[in-house]
Order: sequence, then C-alpha cells, then structure tokens
Amino acid sequence: MSDVVVDSRTVVGAASDAADADPIVPAVRRRRPILVYLSVAWLVLLILAAVFAGLLPLAPYATPVGPPRTAPEWGSLDMILGTDTQGRSMLSRVIYGARVSLVVGAVAGLVGFLIGSILGLISGYFGKWVDTVITLIADAMLAFPPLILLLALSSILTPSVQTILLGLTLLVIPSFIRLARVNTMAWGSREFVRAAKNMGAGHGRILFREILPNVIAPLAAYLPIVMAALIVAEGSLSFLGLGIPPPQPSWGGMISDGKDAIATSPHLVFVPAMVIFFTVFALNHVGDHLRTRFDRTLHD
Repeated sequence: MSDVVVDSRTVVGAASDAADADPIVPAVRRRRPILVYLSVAWLVLLILAAVFAGLLPLAPYATPVGPPRTAPEWGSLDMILGTDTQGRSMLSRVIYGARVSLVVGAVAGLVGFLIGSILGLISGYFGKWVDTVITLIADAMLAFPPLILLLALSSILTPSVQTILLGLTLLVIPSFIRLARVNTMAWGSREFVRAAKNMGAGHGRILFREILPNVIAPLAAYLPIVMAALIVAEGSLSFLGLGIPPPQPSWGGMISDGKDAIATSPHLVFVPAMVIFFTVFALNHVGDHLRTRFDRTLHD
C-alpha cells in the first residue's frame, strides 16, 4: 500500500514539474519567396554573360548578321532576339550593353556609398557645426534637379563612361549621407556607445568599431535599390543621346535607335526595355529582401 502511495506522489510531482517547465517552441524557419531566388538567378546570369561576352558564340556587337529589323527567330543564337536597324544581333548588343549598365550602376553606387557613408557617419556622430555644414551640402545637392545636372555635365564634358559615372555618383552621395546620418544618430545614443565614451575610447574607435558595424548593414541593403535607379538614369541619358556614344551599345541607346520603328518592329524597343525591367525589378527585390534580413532597426 505504501509503495502505491509513493508511486502516486512521484507521478504527481513529475506532472507538476512538467507543467511548470517552459514549453518547447520549435524554431520558426523563414521561407524565402521564390522571387528572391529568381531575381538572384537573373542577376547572376546577366553578370556572367556580360563578363564572358567575348567567349560566347556570338557575333561582335558592331557586325551585321542579317537583314535589318529581322524579327526574332530560332535556328541561330545571333538571331534569337532578331536584328536592329543595321542588321546587328540584338542578343549580342544586349549582352555587351549590360557591361555599360552594370559597370555604371555598380561603380557609381559603390563610390557614392563610400563617400556618403563616411560623411554621414561624421555628421551624425559629431553634430553641431559639422552636422550643419554636411547636412546643408547634402540638402543643396538634393535640391538640384537630377536630370538638369546630368544634362549639364553631358553638355559641358565629352559624353563618356567617366562623365556618366561622375554625374551619377554626385546624385547618390546625398542619399547615403542622410541615411548614414540618421542611423549614426540612432546608434550613437545606445548604451554601449555611452559606455565606450565613459571608458575613454577615442572618436575613431567609437565610429569604426562600435557604430559602423551596426550602420553598414542598412546602408549596404539600400545599395541594390540605388544601383537600380542608376541603371534607369543611365538608360534615360542614352535614350536622349547624351550617354555612351555609338557604336558602343547601351540599353537606353538601343531603345532610342528603335523608337521610330516601334510600329513595324516592336522587338527593337521591347527587347532592351524588358531587360531593363527585369534587371531593375531584380535589384529592387533583392534590396528589399536584404533590408528586411539585415536591418536591425526593423527587428529591435
């Protein structure tokens, strides 16, 4: 009889301990949308095609391969997207044009990212007159119409890749200044930064060891979105005839060349336009995903 009592008490005690214990919650696995994988796949394919364009079995972008304005047709890789107004392969020109658009977007975006981030860090951390001067410069640059600035540079300087890079870099610097400034001010008021100041840490250590690792993630996540905007800006300049001079192909220039024949040969416009659309869409989607994934301010 005593054994039964002891066993029942043991069972009751074990049950109460199990009830008091914290419930085991399985970890939630985040599912990545299929559009993220498709966007990354498109960007990787485009970059590889642009880098290894010389190794592909394609005709040079300036060499005619058939009659002008031929519609897309199967049987030949050069003719799979048709020919332009001079009989050159549209596929070859799209791939070689990707070199211009990707280089302009990547280089201008990265340079603007570096300069703007450093100035924004300094402005948000030191404040006072330093913040006033840098903010005033950024506001003045943002107030200037972007298209007017690009047109002025293209009119004064010789249209080239260097001229476009200069103009587009000037456009993105103030955006990164403001974004870095806001994030620096937010992280600069955290406890670990105040603790570092109380312990006698220098400005350089606080900026680059304490604040920068937390600020760099949202800035880098914003970079693909900026690159998408720069690709559209470069295409707009090329469409207006102020971008890359011929015969070097560019997506905007291809649209400009085919706009007069859009009624009879719509592929001259739709092919480069769809490439721009897919590239910009992919960059924006990847940028949004990176911001959601790495921007800690969205999760704090």
